[in-house]
Order: sequence, then structure tokens, then C-alpha cells
Amino acid sequence: MSGYLLLFASAFLAATIIPFYSEVMLFALIRQGESAWLLIVVASLGNTLGAVVNWVLGRFLLQYQDRRWFYFKPEQVAKAQSWYQRYGIWSLLFAWLPIGGDALTFIAGVMRVRLMIFIVLVGFGKTCRYIVILYLTRWSMTF
Repeated sequence: MSGYLLLFASAFLAATIIPFYSEVMLFALIRQGESAWLLIVVASLGNTLGAVVNWVLGRFLLQYQDRRWFYFKPEQVAKAQSWYQRYGIWSLLFAWLPIGGDALTFIAGVMRVRLMIFIVLVGFGKTCRYIVILYLTRWSMTF
């Protein structure tokens, strides 16, 4: 049970502005023989919930972007807004990317994307990433 809680926490933190990686924890738990599909659900829920935190921050904190403590650099915000304006809500399918993904979820809040649409698109993309990790882990175990 503690492995699942640690996975949830690491997936949650990995999706927020705190640099963290959940893939290593997922890989280790799969190799230990834990229920792979339950691990995918736990990691996806944690990671999607962490992205919702970024959405909330984007919704309410952009007005403070000139402050020193503000996490995203103006270039990151501009690049994410450009991506979003070019590809629209479909860019949220790429919120799992290690570079730019957090900024996309933040910009979705800034752009006032409806929360349910946000959750569906971000959750789908993040779940697909974890499924790929599952299959890569199983593939690596054949050697």
C-alpha cells in the first residue's frame, strides 16, 4: 500500500511546478510485481491532479508574473501561449512532456480552459505516457 501512496505523491509532485519524476517509481513497482494496471490508475490520477494545481495557479496567479518568486519565466509563458494559440486545447494532450508540459497546464488556466475538458485531455495524455512506460518496463524484463 505504501508503494501506491508514494507513486501517487511522486506523480502529483511531478505534474506541479516542483521538479520530480514518477516514472522511476512506476518502473520499480512494476518490476516488483505490483498490479500494473492499478499502478497506471494511481500514477495517472496523481499526475492529473497535480496538473489541475497548475491550472488553478494559472487561473489566479498570472497577475503576479512580474514578481521574483513567480515560477515560470516570461519566455516559458510566451512559448506555451504560442503553442496553445496555435494548437488550441489539443495541445493539452502533450502536457506529459518533461519540458513545457507544466507550462501548458498553467497556460490552460490562464486561457480559462473549462476544467472538465482540461482533465479529460491532460488525463488521457498522461495515462498514455504511463501505459508506454508499462510496456517498456515489461519489454525490458524479457532480457
